[in-house]
Amino acid sequence: MSVKPINYFEASARTRIACLVDPDSFSEFCPPQLRHTSPHLARLNAPVAFDDGVMVGRARLAGHPVLIASQEGKFNGGAVGEVHGAKLRGLVEKALSERPVAVLLLVDSGGVRLHEANAGLIAISELMRAVLRTQAAGIPVFALVGGSCGAFGGMGIVTRLCTEVIISEQGRIGLSGPEVIETVKGVDEFDSRDRALVWRVTGGKVRRALGDATRLVNDDIAAFRDATAELLDKHVERPLKPSDLAGLTEEHEQLSTRARRYDKARDGRIIFEEAGFKELESVALMPVDDFNRQLGEEL
Repeated sequence: MSVKPINYFEASARTRIACLVDPDSFSEFCPPQLRHTSPHLARLNAPVAFDDGVMVGRARLAGHPVLIASQEGKFNGGAVGEVHGAKLRGLVEKALSERPVAVLLLVDSGGVRLHEANAGLIAISELMRAVLRTQAAGIPVFALVGGSCGAFGGMGIVTRLCTEVIISEQGRIGLSGPEVIETVKGVDEFDSRDRALVWRVTGGKVRRALGDATRLVNDDIAAFRDATAELLDKHVERPLKPSDLAGLTEEHEQLSTRARRYDKARDGRIIFEEAGFKELESVALMPVDDFNRQLGEEL
């Protein structure tokens, strides 16, 4: 009997973890029963969540021990506050003592929580430092992006710091979100209501074409699981090594080359054309497998 696919985009944070990891392997840290809620939201009489919008813990995926976090985009847009950020940072830092095969961050966030902006900004900076420190210790950090909020603001930066980025076509990565750009610069600069434009600029396909993501998968939790398992196997076979100065210099040169190549690109169509796609208007409707196949052949 075939199993109906479970949409990653529509699933809750808890459903994503439950369907991603091996059955009955997840053990949660700081569960809702402990009621670690945001003190800042409470002072503002704003709704709180007993897990503050993120669940963290240890599990196994395809038999590999992992530490895993999943942000709930339906609570405050997955935004990071003091408690939320402390849970993420603590999880990543715990990898230094537990030595899992990888840390998995299921990112679904618009950035920092405006209700507690200073605390959220500090938490994001501490999380960035923890991600870099963990990778320097030889433990990869994966970002999985496919939720309704994408990976924006500080969490967009955290995502790009990760060793591997697995994204669906529905996922998005960026610094400032479309609505923020429109508010600050006006609709002529970026029309946030033009959904096709939004996804051509920040969506999974253009991010994969640019190399910001290492895997593009279908909007299906099983597809995310398969890609994650494959990358876990890869890192077991070839453990992560700290970057030396030569490697960092090479990466900076690649980024500089890309910046010069696309310095006037204001639409994903230009990226797709540079990547060798011929039917630019059909890229949005192209199945993920066909897109990956053509991208692999052309790049």
